[in-house]
Amino acid sequence: MIIGRGWWEQCCGASKKGGHQRTPSGIAGSVPDSLQRTTNINAICRLPMRFNRRTLMLQEYAYTMAQNLDPNSDGRGVLQFKTGLMSVIKQKLAKKDGGRIDRNRDIERLWEFYHQYKRRHRVDDIQREEQKWRETGNFSSSNIGDLQLRFSEMKKVFATLRALVEVMEALSKDAAPDGVGRLIMEELRRIKKSDATISGDLIPYNIVPLEAPSLTNAIGYFPEVRGAISAIRYNEQFPRLPADFEISGQRNLDMFDLLEYVFGFQKDNIRNQREHLILALANAQSRLGIPVEADPKLDERAVRDVFLKVLDNYIKWCRYLRIRLVWNSLEAINKDRKLFLVSLYFCIWGEAANVRFLPECICYIFHHMARELDAILDHGEATHAASCISENGSVSFLEQIICPIYETLAEEASRNNNGKAAHSEWRNYDDFNEYFWSPSCFELSWPMKKDSSFLLKPKPKKGKRTGKSSFVEHRTFLHLYRSFHRLWIFLIVMFQALAIVAFNDGKLNLNTFKRVLSVGPTFAVMNFLESCLDVLLTFGAYTTARGMAISRLVIRFFWWGLSSGFVLYVYLKLLEEMNTNASNSLYFRIYVLVLGVYAGFRMFLALLLKFPSCHRISEMSDHPFFQFFKWIYEERYFVGRGLVEKTSDYISYVFYWLVIFACKFTFAYFLQIEPLVEPTRIIINLPRLQYSWHDLISKNNNNALTIASLWAPVVAIYLMDIHIWYTLLSAIYGAVMGARARLGEIRSVEMVHKRFESFPEAFVKNLVSPQIKRVPFEAQASETSHDNNKAYAAMFSPFWNEIIRSLREEDFISNREMDLLSMPSNTGSLKLVQWPLFLLSSKILLAIDLALDCKDTQADLWSRICKDEYMAYAVQECYSSIEKILHSLVDGEGRLWVERIFREINSSISEGSLVITLSLKKLPVVLSRFTALTGLLTRDPTPELAKGAAKAVYDFYDVVTHELLSSDLREQLDTWHILLRARNEGRLFSRIEWPKDPDIKEQVKRLHLLLTVKDSAANIPKNLEARRRLEFFTNSLFMDMPPAKPVCEMMPFCVFTPYYSETVLYSNSELRVENEDGISTLFYLQKIFPDEWENFLERIGHGDGGDAEFQETSTSALELRFWASYRGQTLARTVRGMMYYRRALMLQSYLERRSLEEDVSYHTSFTTQGFELSREARAQADIKFTYVVSCQIYGQQKQRKAPEAADIALLLQRNEALRVAFIHVEESGAADGKVTKEFYSKLVKADEHGKDQEIFSIKLPGDPKLGEGKPENQNHAIIFTRGEAVQTIDMNQDNYLEEAMKMRNLLEEFRGNHGLRPPTILGVREHVFTGSVSSLAWFMSNQETSFVTLGQRVLAKPLKVRMHYGHPDVFDRIFHVTRGGISKASRVINISEDIYAGFNSTLRQGNITHHEYIQVGKGRDVGLNQIALFEGKVAGGNGEQVLSRDVYRLGQLFDFFRMLSFFFTTVGYYVCTMMTVLTIYVFLYGRAYLAFSGLDKGISREAKLLGNTAFDAALNAQFLVQIGVFTAVPMIMGFILELGLLQAVFSFITMQLQLCSVFFTFSLGTRTHYFGRTILHGGAKYRATGRGFVVRHIKFAENYRLYSRSHFVKALEVALLLIVCIAYGYSEGGAVSFILLTISSWFLVISWLFAPYIFNPSGFEWQKTVEDFDDWTNWLMYKGGVGVKGITAGSLGGMKNRCIFRH
Repeated sequence: MIIGRGWWEQCCGASKKGGHQRTPSGIAGSVPDSLQRTTNINAICRLPMRFNRRTLMLQEYAYTMAQNLDPNSDGRGVLQFKTGLMSVIKQKLAKKDGGRIDRNRDIERLWEFYHQYKRRHRVDDIQREEQKWRETGNFSSSNIGDLQLRFSEMKKVFATLRALVEVMEALSKDAAPDGVGRLIMEELRRIKKSDATISGDLIPYNIVPLEAPSLTNAIGYFPEVRGAISAIRYNEQFPRLPADFEISGQRNLDMFDLLEYVFGFQKDNIRNQREHLILALANAQSRLGIPVEADPKLDERAVRDVFLKVLDNYIKWCRYLRIRLVWNSLEAINKDRKLFLVSLYFCIWGEAANVRFLPECICYIFHHMARELDAILDHGEATHAASCISENGSVSFLEQIICPIYETLAEEASRNNNGKAAHSEWRNYDDFNEYFWSPSCFELSWPMKKDSSFLLKPKPKKGKRTGKSSFVEHRTFLHLYRSFHRLWIFLIVMFQALAIVAFNDGKLNLNTFKRVLSVGPTFAVMNFLESCLDVLLTFGAYTTARGMAISRLVIRFFWWGLSSGFVLYVYLKLLEEMNTNASNSLYFRIYVLVLGVYAGFRMFLALLLKFPSCHRISEMSDHPFFQFFKWIYEERYFVGRGLVEKTSDYISYVFYWLVIFACKFTFAYFLQIEPLVEPTRIIINLPRLQYSWHDLISKNNNNALTIASLWAPVVAIYLMDIHIWYTLLSAIYGAVMGARARLGEIRSVEMVHKRFESFPEAFVKNLVSPQIKRVPFEAQASETSHDNNKAYAAMFSPFWNEIIRSLREEDFISNREMDLLSMPSNTGSLKLVQWPLFLLSSKILLAIDLALDCKDTQADLWSRICKDEYMAYAVQECYSSIEKILHSLVDGEGRLWVERIFREINSSISEGSLVITLSLKKLPVVLSRFTALTGLLTRDPTPELAKGAAKAVYDFYDVVTHELLSSDLREQLDTWHILLRARNEGRLFSRIEWPKDPDIKEQVKRLHLLLTVKDSAANIPKNLEARRRLEFFTNSLFMDMPPAKPVCEMMPFCVFTPYYSETVLYSNSELRVENEDGISTLFYLQKIFPDEWENFLERIGHGDGGDAEFQETSTSALELRFWASYRGQTLARTVRGMMYYRRALMLQSYLERRSLEEDVSYHTSFTTQGFELSREARAQADIKFTYVVSCQIYGQQKQRKAPEAADIALLLQRNEALRVAFIHVEESGAADGKVTKEFYSKLVKADEHGKDQEIFSIKLPGDPKLGEGKPENQNHAIIFTRGEAVQTIDMNQDNYLEEAMKMRNLLEEFRGNHGLRPPTILGVREHVFTGSVSSLAWFMSNQETSFVTLGQRVLAKPLKVRMHYGHPDVFDRIFHVTRGGISKASRVINISEDIYAGFNSTLRQGNITHHEYIQVGKGRDVGLNQIALFEGKVAGGNGEQVLSRDVYRLGQLFDFFRMLSFFFTTVGYYVCTMMTVLTIYVFLYGRAYLAFSGLDKGISREAKLLGNTAFDAALNAQFLVQIGVFTAVPMIMGFILELGLLQAVFSFITMQLQLCSVFFTFSLGTRTHYFGRTILHGGAKYRATGRGFVVRHIKFAENYRLYSRSHFVKALEVALLLIVCIAYGYSEGGAVSFILLTISSWFLVISWLFAPYIFNPSGFEWQKTVEDFDDWTNWLMYKGGVGVKGITAGSLGGMKNRCIFRH
């Protein structure tokens, strides 16, 4: 039995470039992780020797190893592995036909084979060469580059040798000590002594080979890396480690070894953080300058920068709690102490697991451990830290420090009942972390007291437990009022004031003023309500909240209670004065004085706390009296302090909102409030109306319900229409800002053609580092514009050509288009700038036509040619190229003729007599002869072609001499003695020199295309995506961006992608399986991407032979899988796109010519050939860029042989810099029969055999998934990321090479001036690439694009409230990992985990910006059900945000105007969406009341009031919001900006014809349902949408189950209300008039009922409709079978909802 053979063949069947490697035996691919973590058993099983005695010996030894490691076979997969291995052994024994095997000579045979293997592969010679290079230090590119490929093969040889040595070492114990055993022991001693061996390449490492030097990886030889390694090296001043302390690999002792010994950190955590710190220090040093000393040393500033960056949060925490730092002052600690402290922090963070979500807890741990370290460093001997010593004497940081905290976290997390329990019933991550925001946290002591309240584990039932920290997430809509009470108070107060003015007929006099002062009691009472909510909603945290926080609640409650009573009493007295017309206005004076003093005091505090220029004064003041009022005004948290912006930014967003207020309140007064004043008065004063029923409210109370029915929809619209005005202004302002940023300047291929001449200079200015600009050219530098243009073109061309090559690799362009788009190097001897042929195509032919029509002078002809600048370039290049090519082809007399001809022509040109010297009518004949010549020269030389070329040259000579030249010149040449003799002797052009110079060969090929391509360049490239990418890239060259730094000085970064179980790579079966209509995914892709399919076939060399050809060879089948996967939302597409960063960095580094050699002579050409093989370029790219994909369940997928695991392994093989992190679960049996699990966080890469190689394996305290899956997945793997920045990329994203080239510029924004604080998150523009898949996908694409461009542009500036909305933002990595990570993970409340990173960054004094000169691809859902699930997830997440402490604190701590921006761009958007729907209900229930009561007819008879202006304004506004008009406004403005007015109009009309309004109305219902339900009942969860192509018809029963509660039931309710109003109501114009008034409601009903039918594939096919109806009725009537409980529509459709409601 051979286990896993088929799976491993699938996993390792393809080489890194798509081919195939030799697959190892199946047993080698099935070694369990639990066995290979600490042994070399995997390599032993994989030794390449088959069916002979030695293989059997090795496999028997492998079985012995497995038995010794796990004798009871407790580990997962161990028993199967042993069984399979024993089966193989038995099969091989059976081949001996039962003969006895002599075991005595096993070790001798193995020793002999060991030596034979070494001789065959010249191992000793390789080692001697390596030793020589190490001794001389001469690591030039020439000697290393030649051997690099050989060394990659030698790595496999040494892997085999290492496995053989391990087996020999084990077997030598039984060998005779005076024979082979002695020889083996001597060999082992020699191997262990030798540190100069290429086996160092076999020791697993991530980026820097620290355990042993490596020749194939140049990183270790970079001066900055060597300096960083030297900086952490152990010296005699440090405490002495025990003599028996062992270090791994062939390195020296360093600081991390001391930390490992003292605190018991895990070895792999130490290895991981050692590399982490070395890279951080090396990159910090490279920014300051590359060390040039023979023994490089780090600059003190580099260490200081890293120290302050890493420990910044700890410093702020200590200052907040007013405790002493571990160090007295920065100047008092030396460089070594700083490095020790940073190393300690990294080691704590690297092993903290889930505790990483508690940044201040880590500060607490670090604070005490640093004190312990400080005491140990002051002693001569290293000792174990007391806090990490267990009862049995072992030292383990994980067990003693992290596990107790984790266990309490896990117990609390288990109380959430899988997300169904109330948030108040358990402590989440924030509650644990906020324990450390108070000095009382030091009651926890050190070592931590197990019986402290912090570590108190909750009892299973309602027993003693620790309460919430300071905030309780109760499920209620009241959080909206509590968090944003200032907004609601402002709106109500303004409505009250406007209504009072309106009811006073707009007269502004003293009487009106006194009535307007009634806003005072309203203001006080509403603030009192907010303080009441504070008291009520904090229930559940009183036992554990800080005393100061509770005191503030009580003080504010009594303050507002007393204030409300006082103000209300005084105002009532004021009203009495008004009614009695008393001359004494005492109460009026008191009232005004009180309001004035209060308003002034609040204004004073607001200025001090919110106005930026005054904020520092308030921060510096420590006076208790002032601090008391400041504390009352604004609660003090560790987060949220100093949320102010620069004065200019503050004024900008204040002015922005003042404009909105002016528009909103003008509209509200004249179109909402004032029109209702007169009808309200009339209704109040109407005589007794006849009611159709007994009414207890309105009859004797001035028709109160009637008035309420009249005003309610208007008030509802009043409360939400501020969002309409915000949307309109943001669209206008965003478009203006985009135009100022020069977006949309290049929006077509024609514009690309026209402005291409300016691209090189713009590219060099922005994207080329100064290091490349200093490289000299062949031509001497000159100040002339022409020489500058040539230099710019030379620097631009290698980058441009790589971009074009990437487009070809992605099949967006064909081979012919690639030739036309490619740009010559411009480094040759040709003095002209050579442009791509697509600019010059057909220009020569057009110029000839102009010459043929020329009847004027040479100057006139040239003037007409120069009207098209590219035609002039084409003519000049054609002329110069012909001269150069002819010079290279001929010699002797022929060369004399060429020189004479061109001398004469040049003379004529200078004299202006060209039209006289040449017969221009003959130009077509001349060029046709030369075209024939170039056509031959472009082919490989043969004797026949050489003869033909010689004849072609002679024909060219003949036509030029006898037809083109004037008669005088012709006679001179014919009588030229030298030429005449050569012609008569037959020597003239008898042979030619075939082009060998690459420059000449390139010119021949280019000139041939220039003369033969007749197509217009207007349609090149044809592919729309290729056009869009080139248009955006060239446009971005003219936008403002920071200049590029050299690669060695740029900020290092990492790309981080979380992955669970989504599609990695489409399988052949998935591509070919057909739906019920016979449509397969492959067929679908071929139809929507026809040109890309043709280009793909051309690239792989296939004709249009159909799918059958792809089944012949697996290589083509694999290429087909990748082609299809690159057009879906797959992990393969994401990995390919993100690896463009590394390719771009290698290209940029290669052209910067950084070398490890001492004397560097720059190459004089900008060739990029072989840049991907340059070891320096690869090493430099690896220092600056890493890519980690966190495949959470990859270990489980491998164990169950899932196809996703094989596909991930294939991606690892094809991308050497890719790293995969995953959670490994190791099961083992205990004595009592229980299965225990151990969890490990692992990082792997592909080894030389293409198999996973484990780099790090860090044990976790338990199951890491305590909260939401995605952030927990990110958290466990973030310790493997590197660099100062991290870009968060989802697995449905893409990237492009041309955009990757701008990453250096983007990262420089972290050091730019963007306000009071440096940026902590850089927002990046997205392009949604799924828009072409379907009409719904196009709607979503346009909506999303408008948000991620225009919308976020306004959020970032001027509003300063941009958050993190998912991907692909770039985080300041150190800032965020020391402050809780890049997301939050508490169960359910943090379901929208991404946006909390933005909240956290803002609250912790971060700064979030947005940049649009770079873009990243993004996929979106493409089917209605997918979109609905996605919208439901986002809406549910916003519902949870309403309850969260982050939103509460931002709503409270932002200044008023910034709070408005924050509200309407986060949860306020969903509140307004919900109110749009509620307006319909309010209106219709009001009309139903009037209809049933009979009042509508009575009122209309008394006064024609219904259908007035206010109703029309309210309902029209509601309708426009409902159908998505205001959603479309930013979209249209974006279209106008980036596509042009006509294209924008066309796109908008097309969207309307495709029923986008129906879609937006349907989405309105989705968002409203899930948002409201989540706030009240919970139920928010991650909803897997599939992200696939929608080629399947959805059954109506499935749609019914999905949409019944959210849409169908509500639509039927609205329809019923409409019918009731028509049947029983009264309208002046009859039913038609009422229907016109309620058109929005009818449209909503139709959209909610029929959108799932309209947007369903094959939805209008009759047969499908019949089948759907039958299926739905069968499901509806299903009663179950034998032993099965009947499930009906009501029970199945509502089961989940009722479960949610119960909880």
